[in-house]
Amino acid sequence: MQPIRTFNVSPQLPPQLEPLRKLAYNLHWDWNFETKELFRRLDRDLWDSTRHNPALMLGTISQDRLQEVAEDDGFLAHLERASNQLDNYLNERTWYRKHRGAAAGNNDGAPEKECFAYFCAEYGLVDSLPIYAGGLGVLAGDHLKSASDLGLPLVAVGLLYQEGYFAQYLNVDGWQQERYPSNDFYNMPLHLERNPDGSELRIAVDYPQRTVYARIWRVQVGTVPLYLLDTNIEPNNPYDHDITDELYGGDLDMRIHQEMMLGIGGVRALQALGYKPTVYHLNEGHSAFLILERIRKLIQEEGLSFNEAKQVAQSTQVFTTHTPVSAGFDLFPPDKAMYYVGHYAHIFGLSKEEFLALGREDTGNLESPFSMAALAIKTASFINGVSQLHGEVSRVMFQGLWKDLPIEEVPITAITNGVHARSVVHKSLQELYDRYLGPKWSDKGSTDPLWQRISTIPDEELWRNHERCRSELVMFVRERLAKSRRLRGASPAEVAESAELLDPSVLTIGFARRFATYKRANLFLYDIARIKQIIRANKDRQVQFVISGKAHPKDTPGKELIRQIIHTIREEGLSDRVVFIPDYDIHVARLMVAGCDVWLNTPRRPREASGTSGMKGAMNGLPNLSVLDGWWDEADYVRTGWAVGNGEIYEDKDYQDQVEANALYDLLEQELVPLFYSRDGEGIPRGWVAKMKAAIQLNCPYFNTSRMLRDYAVRGYFPTSDRYAIMTSDNYAPAKALAHWKRQLFEHWFDIKIEAVDIAASDELKVNQSVSVKTRINLAGLSPDDIQVELYQGAVNADGQIVNGIPVVMEYQGEDSSHCIYTADIIYNTSGLQGLSLRVLPKHKNLSSLYEPGLVLWA
Repeated sequence: MQPIRTFNVSPQLPPQLEPLRKLAYNLHWDWNFETKELFRRLDRDLWDSTRHNPALMLGTISQDRLQEVAEDDGFLAHLERASNQLDNYLNERTWYRKHRGAAAGNNDGAPEKECFAYFCAEYGLVDSLPIYAGGLGVLAGDHLKSASDLGLPLVAVGLLYQEGYFAQYLNVDGWQQERYPSNDFYNMPLHLERNPDGSELRIAVDYPQRTVYARIWRVQVGTVPLYLLDTNIEPNNPYDHDITDELYGGDLDMRIHQEMMLGIGGVRALQALGYKPTVYHLNEGHSAFLILERIRKLIQEEGLSFNEAKQVAQSTQVFTTHTPVSAGFDLFPPDKAMYYVGHYAHIFGLSKEEFLALGREDTGNLESPFSMAALAIKTASFINGVSQLHGEVSRVMFQGLWKDLPIEEVPITAITNGVHARSVVHKSLQELYDRYLGPKWSDKGSTDPLWQRISTIPDEELWRNHERCRSELVMFVRERLAKSRRLRGASPAEVAESAELLDPSVLTIGFARRFATYKRANLFLYDIARIKQIIRANKDRQVQFVISGKAHPKDTPGKELIRQIIHTIREEGLSDRVVFIPDYDIHVARLMVAGCDVWLNTPRRPREASGTSGMKGAMNGLPNLSVLDGWWDEADYVRTGWAVGNGEIYEDKDYQDQVEANALYDLLEQELVPLFYSRDGEGIPRGWVAKMKAAIQLNCPYFNTSRMLRDYAVRGYFPTSDRYAIMTSDNYAPAKALAHWKRQLFEHWFDIKIEAVDIAASDELKVNQSVSVKTRINLAGLSPDDIQVELYQGAVNADGQIVNGIPVVMEYQGEDSSHCIYTADIIYNTSGLQGLSLRVLPKHKNLSSLYEPGLVLWA
């Protein structure tokens, strides 16, 4: 029965408990244990049953209980402490003001009205807000938390999914099943944005033959607002209701609908809310359509030409890719792209092929699909991968966009991911760090002497704390599996068996992540006889595994991998020592990274762009046991864990599995198990604890989002925001001038001729011998100020190519009968076969880099 009217009913709180509402609706409670304990104290069972959702708690708790705690002096004192902590937190975010104020020459603080807009398709913030699928979302959530910690003026945009990502359960055959519980937005920590008259604030996005509307919800993440768009409203039709129904659900048409709403709708939402971003940060390519909307606005509202508008957009955008394979990017057939967003071509004054070229890697191939990653890269001034190895992989993947540049110079850098320390380190361990390192440990960098104090933590105290965390994990696993078995109708005996699973004193290895086949979750089961020997051979030195993770609903091979693991566990009689926890989420992850002893990761290198679960384990004192991929490739994997293999990449996948499985077994048998069970008279594994301390000391200060956000700010946000200030000054005069300069550059570039290169040396040189080089260049109408001439020197490999070349800028010496003269002196400081080449690059003071135009002319 449809209602004729609806009401949003808010909890009725006694006046002295009113601060609970403020605490519940700011997600700062997720990384503040004082506030978490307050809500748990309010009603422990309700806290757990609501999936740790304080907003739902306040809406369902009995008025009698509220009245009871309103008269409890101890609870009121606790409430006051938590409320004061939130107020102090919101007022004391000073890193940005101190560092940006100084950088901008502004003693009073940061540049006025600076704003960084962050777009992502998913956000993993808390388990009671299930709008995330995995690592990308959790990374985005941690990005917002650390942006808040540092006081960055960041605002985030996403979609609010009615069903979110799925809840997982396994049927009796071990096959993954999906449930899609509907999110109740009115009982989640969300604020519905409204107009001054109280009506819902809505934005509109044009789709073929119709307009789709979205309302805007806000999640307050400390000082950072996250705005989420919701299309499940009237007057949208039923299909359009579903645009924000499921994360990564539906077909290709639904995907393009979602990405239009995220990108185009997101830009319009920020405008409706009064924001004027100085930087747009695209976290993956899902939001890349925002570029089209930004250019449209600049053309229609600011009177710029297409080239001028594109220049402003490019100068002020940051793009982060998390994908290590080209197949992972969203690609749309050309006709589909034109059908949905082709109307922008008319606004831009572009032909169909000119418009599609914006999103094509190979613009000469008219059958080439429209790539969201290519669109983002071509219109960004700062591009990064998420680990140093992933940066290398990305430069290879996208070298086609800079065909004439050596791979190492492709302008894609890397900012290694991190995790939010205060969110992932177990409460008891945080208290230990606070006591021995001081309360500022979560923000301190690798060079801070604070980390030397790790050695002052008594081994006994660290080890006993970890044993409690392991016991907590085992108890949770038993309860979760008993509940899961009851729900699928298991026998009473099977349910009762859950209480005997795992042993809280046994070496526990954890593996939890998305079940994509390249992650090889079953590699440890490669040789059943050998792994059974490791698990059970010595009753005093046993090993157990805790596994969790979801496969995408459409990933049949991933589902089959889960099923195979479940069947192997049953058939080999390993169910008491190898368990799979269903319905992996943030809560499960946090218990695992604190309660396991070792974190296992076995992807096929280099398919893991970064990976962050191992970082979380390291922060909790877990050594990692991992293939050298993603972040682990740049960590100190000798002192803080173990490396499976030496970074080899194999063509034969079966052979790779065999080699790396055997390497894994060798490490378990020869190093991990003996070290873990080597105890002194007090029962402490001193060598293992030393490994734990090294994991904390060396990994915690670097692989965290506090360091990561500082990197993004200093290397990406601040320079990009400065370019915004320059480009938009004087009614966009610098942007107009740069766009005009580029047009002139392209008209003349291909007529430039390097007429002669004179090298004053023979073919035989001595180390450190100076060589003079002179060149004569016909600039074809360009000015010497428009170009930079460089020598490119380096060792020559077996293929006759210069590798790891070093550019040397040549000096302009004047003109000689319409030719420009450039000279330079170089030396070679190593012997062997060395090479020299010469190149010309565009140069302009307002380019983000010499490579922005994508032009290079080699001798």
